[in-house]
Amino acid sequence: RECESERLAALNTIEARTNDDVRIQVLGNIEFPQEVTQCAKRGADGIGLYRTEFLYLGSDHEPTEEEHYDAYCRVIEEMGDHPVVIRTLDLGADKIPGDIEEFRTKADNPALGLRSIRLSLRHLGQFKTQLRAILRAAVHGDIRIMFPLVTTLLELRRARMILADVIEDLEDEKIDFRKDLPVGMMVEVPAAALQAHNFAREVDFFSIGTNDLIQYALAVDRAEPSVASLYRAGDPSILQLIQMVVNAGHAEGIPVTVCGQMSSDPKFVPLLLGLGLRELSMVPANIPVVKQRIRDMDLAAAQRRADAIMGQVDTPQTINMIPPK
Repeated sequence: RECESERLAALNTIEARTNDDVRIQVLGNIEFPQEVTQCAKRGADGIGLYRTEFLYLGSDHEPTEEEHYDAYCRVIEEMGDHPVVIRTLDLGADKIPGDIEEFRTKADNPALGLRSIRLSLRHLGQFKTQLRAILRAAVHGDIRIMFPLVTTLLELRRARMILADVIEDLEDEKIDFRKDLPVGMMVEVPAAALQAHNFAREVDFFSIGTNDLIQYALAVDRAEPSVASLYRAGDPSILQLIQMVVNAGHAEGIPVTVCGQMSSDPKFVPLLLGLGLRELSMVPANIPVVKQRIRDMDLAAAQRRADAIMGQVDTPQTINMIPPK
């Protein structure tokens, strides 16, 4: 076990390349600024998902613009020239700020209620505060902004309109900021995946959140033990939705990342790459294992295997690891 740890640690400074020399971007997901150190230590190519809910959860006040700004700058400073994708607040569902009355929800089914981008578009003051801080922090590094749980084109356009308003305000106030940062969206609901070809014309990148995508597509609460066996990342419907999003991204020339648990699972890595993905984002601890999986595989073989899987009806029974060469 010690030898295995040493072997994986040696991958920290090595790029993730397949046997047939295709470069794969391996990024980190973080929930707190201090986690960026582990991403940098393990040789992450950047931060593919910087969750920002920590600023609200457990807090007894709404964070100020400076608190947002300081939290973002801390991560940017440590990542240097590497990209950092900041997701706007994904509050709601199981993430409710207990001491901030404004964001509490009494919905019977919060997963289908006022959450994520819907909540931000309802509370514009909070949304603009966060956007101002992101735009200001973006002058210090390669920052990208990402909107969560986008379901309709109208939601995306409204979010971008608010972003444009904030840019105009910062210009009027003569505050230093960056206005040309890439803007992307998470694909977490089937509606977004089915309309990916239209969304791809209006964003700079996609990030597939497989955790929620599986939950909503299969109507299975992933935290409910009685139906846990029905929560299957390899279900044919999930693979088809992922393929749809990847194809739409490729058609418009925008990058597509997977940032859900699927990308952290070594057995799914060959399949995801075989479907056309070239960027994976995961918890920091899994970066070395996934790097090793990538370096052990042949992309051409992964593509053939993915084609075979997508051509079969009973997909969950056929997903196996592609033997390393």
